[in-house]
Amino acid sequence: MIKVAMFDSKPYDIDSFNSLKGDNIKIKYFETKLTEDTAELAKGYDAVVVFVNDDVNSAVIEALTGLGVRLIALRCAGFNNVNLKAARDKISIIHVPAYSPHAVAEHALGMLLTSVRRIHKAYIRSKDFNFSLNGLTGFNLNGRTMGIIGTGKIGKVFARICRGFGMKILAYDIYPDKGLDVEYTSLDRIFSESDVISLHCPLTNDNYHIIDQKAISAMKDGVIIINTSRGSLIDAEDLLEGIKSKKIGGACLDVYEEESDLFFEDNSGHIVHDDILARLISMPNVLITSHQAFLTREALENIADTTLSGITGYFERGELTNEVSYEKNKKK
Repeated sequence: MIKVAMFDSKPYDIDSFNSLKGDNIKIKYFETKLTEDTAELAKGYDAVVVFVNDDVNSAVIEALTGLGVRLIALRCAGFNNVNLKAARDKISIIHVPAYSPHAVAEHALGMLLTSVRRIHKAYIRSKDFNFSLNGLTGFNLNGRTMGIIGTGKIGKVFARICRGFGMKILAYDIYPDKGLDVEYTSLDRIFSESDVISLHCPLTNDNYHIIDQKAISAMKDGVIIINTSRGSLIDAEDLLEGIKSKKIGGACLDVYEEESDLFFEDNSGHIVHDDILARLISMPNVLITSHQAFLTREALENIADTTLSGITGYFERGELTNEVSYEKNKKK
């Protein structure tokens, strides 16, 4: 029997994993996130399953290995919350590289349409039987220029969707896909020519705060920025200043730089002390969702299936399918 501890578990996680796990795996679900203070909960378990806001730093890795945990399974694609260097030669790590690129890409486009056509505002008005159209004027996506930063699996799907809307697509990626029907160009050109900029790249040391004051100042007036990747790709303070100055016409954010203590939780009865987030939410042209772009039935099933298969393969056959390691990441 493979004993697994899953951290930061939500009801939808539990349902999807319970429906697919076999008799060879026993899972203990913990609501708490994995941190230095909670790592002791993994005592007696063979593997831990973690999510985007679990803090798998060097101290946590040291604690897990001391407890006899042999595998860290990320039920997500990103791994910027894991200290890969500290894990080297101590503990194995796997992830879910592509749970549902369509889910994230469709959510990004849904946020864009909601924002530019004021759908969320019209919905709220109609609840009060207010059917006035004043203040709801949007703009067509057809003929506009979309700048896509990152053309991995999600970026490719997003590009195809935007193509269907008749948009001109400019793209930037350090590894261009020559088979993709987009025009690859520089970041400078994307910033200067795009009506909408959408981020679809993993977070690395090289692209931390890729959207900052300098980048924003180079953008077109009224640009719309979409981020469904990682919050730290955008300097939130600079974004707020860009919105206040009306340089940025709108922001669609499914992620936030300091989201770890806020997102995925009901904070409606609490005072939120993050002034930047509070001010962003108060802006009429900012649309924020709580890191939910991945949240479809298909994606949840794929996440559970890939994670469970990876755990079984490791413990029963010595396989490391979808491995993440310091060496592999350094080569990229």
